Amino acid sequence: MKGWETLDAIERQPDKVSGAWVFRGTRVPVAALFENLRDGATVDEFLEWFPPVQRSQVEAVLNYELQKLAA
Repeated sequence: MKGWETLDAIERQPDKVSGAWVFRGTRVPVAALFENLRDGATVDEFLEWFPPVQRSQVEAVLNYELQKLAA
């Protein structure tokens, strides 16, 4: 399976947030999603705390990771 670069929901640019993967069109690192979920937050809470991120972006990342686990 190919890497995150195949997902339209996220992007990485060397001059944006130190080159971290972020949700496209935002400065919110994708790592923030996983850190918040790890700490017990729900997706709805994450979206409330990071309003620039769209639900479809979160779902795309989570679905991608689920597919990787199933492979």
